[in-house]
Amino acid sequence: MIKTIFDFSFAIVLLFTTLPVIVIIGIILLFTGDNEIFYKQKRVGYNNQNFYIFKFATMYKNSEYLGNKDFTIRGDLRITPIGRILRITKINEIPQLINVINGTMSFVGPRPLLLNGYNGYPESVKKEIYNIKPGITSLGSIYFRDEELLLTKSKLDPKAFYKKNILLFKGELEIWYQKNRSFIMDIKIILLTLILLFKKENKLLYKYFPNMPKTSFDIN
Repeated sequence: MIKTIFDFSFAIVLLFTTLPVIVIIGIILLFTGDNEIFYKQKRVGYNNQNFYIFKFATMYKNSEYLGNKDFTIRGDLRITPIGRILRITKINEIPQLINVINGTMSFVGPRPLLLNGYNGYPESVKKEIYNIKPGITSLGSIYFRDEELLLTKSKLDPKAFYKKNILLFKGELEIWYQKNRSFIMDIKIILLTLILLFKKENKLLYKYFPNMPKTSFDIN
């Protein structure tokens, strides 16, 4: 109940606070790219039910049917010039406040994936990961906050690299979060999300969550 009240109240406050930014970005997007402001996409959410996630439009029209449908890489030709800036700064995620307000998402929870990405999880993870609402941020999304760059630099095929080194550990982190979650933990994750936008050190994650799962794959 505390989490639900916090999500709704904080989302309303942030929506009004960021309204000037939303308007400015909306005007820019209206006159650039494909002249679209918002983008919605079907994702897997609470209880494995589909829902539509909202973001600022960062790709050209019909881009979801071009190239790789499960993830993007840095310099992806489907991304508009202004879209690159919005994605790097994570400003493109602001419209997800609408998802929090309408109850399909929380501030903290497992990131909602496309169906193809979701199907890449082991069955044990698929059964549990969305027993709670998906979130705007999570331990997995913080740890792999530069996912596009990682996929670009990888010597492996991006799809193989994503499945082997990113998706499996993301699932492990999200399940661990579910088993240990608390309101205080959510506040820490929100703060770390903001801090690590400017500081590239995953050591901070383990400082605040020393029992968090570890992996031999280090992004730093």
